[in-house]
Amino acid sequence: MANKDYYRMLGVEKNSSKDEIKKAYKKLAMKYHPDRAPEDKKKEYEEKFKEINEAAAVLGDDKKRQQYDQFGDAEAFRRSSGFQGFDFSDIMSKFNFGSFGGGFEDVFDQIFGGGGRNSRRRGSDLQYELEVTLKEAFEGASKSIDLNKLEACPDCGGKGGKNFQACSHCSGSGYMKKVSRTPFGFFQQTAPCQYCYGEGESPSQACPTCRGEGLVRKRKTLEINVPAGVETGNRLRVAGEGEAGDRGASPGDLYVLLRVMPHQLFKRVEQDIFINVPISFTQACLGDEIEVPTLEGKARLKIPSGTSSETVFRMKDKGMPFLNHPGAGDQLVKVNIHVPAKLSNKQKELISQLNEEKPSKSFFKNLFG
Repeated sequence: MANKDYYRMLGVEKNSSKDEIKKAYKKLAMKYHPDRAPEDKKKEYEEKFKEINEAAAVLGDDKKRQQYDQFGDAEAFRRSSGFQGFDFSDIMSKFNFGSFGGGFEDVFDQIFGGGGRNSRRRGSDLQYELEVTLKEAFEGASKSIDLNKLEACPDCGGKGGKNFQACSHCSGSGYMKKVSRTPFGFFQQTAPCQYCYGEGESPSQACPTCRGEGLVRKRKTLEINVPAGVETGNRLRVAGEGEAGDRGASPGDLYVLLRVMPHQLFKRVEQDIFINVPISFTQACLGDEIEVPTLEGKARLKIPSGTSSETVFRMKDKGMPFLNHPGAGDQLVKVNIHVPAKLSNKQKELISQLNEEKPSKSFFKNLFG
């Protein structure tokens, strides 16, 4: 490592902040992880990955960085401080490229002074499936849901005990060091103390309510505000209403998955609403103004004379409201001419007096001339 510059390895300036160093390390670690190396560059990537992790292990620790800056040379720093490197083989196992985030939070905890209170495990996210009617999806609604989830113990505040004292295993620091031998030499790893969970202190008396876990399972009722315009598959995020975190860590979130139930009269296609409405033969011939049900109540629709069966009329802005911006879809009304199954003698007589030309007769006349 002689004559090598940790700052240059990470591509940062000497006065860079820890956040800038962390950002540079993340970019290089993703680029040079050996699992991403072409077959002919495996060894080159491994060596590069080793170097950037060692550089980050020094520059990410305030004390080590101060010592390194004092000596200004990697080899001199290693000799004077006894620094034996970093177990990057363990770090490699923590990168998971198949999921969002890539395991970086755990890696940063190890390299950049994490652990302790910042490394406590965040609470799990929860998902709840909620059914709403089409009317509720149209207007918006407030719905009550019941959850059975882990909450911070009320008696110990989620700490798991009382009368805290400095942990004897880590001398109150919250960290434990581990030196291991690898094919690349000796590497030192700093990790949260497994006995006090990185807290630096442990209780002399476990909480009887949660039995030292810091968590209890409780039933909770929440009011969920469903905005107007939602559709099946939409998710609502309720921050902080997932399960409680480990020993006072932040809770997870609740995700409410919505399912809009089918309606007896209306069919929804995105933000438009469809409905079939019957009209009489007389209304179709002479025209009329009819009353049509809508999700708001009722509306008037003009039927022009000479309307054919299955004609579709559009009623502007009578559909579902848009979820994230003003406006609404339309309501489309298909009219079907209703033919009565039975007629009175008088009705038959009146219809026969119309002396209509049979449609089939005119059809064949046009067809054959």
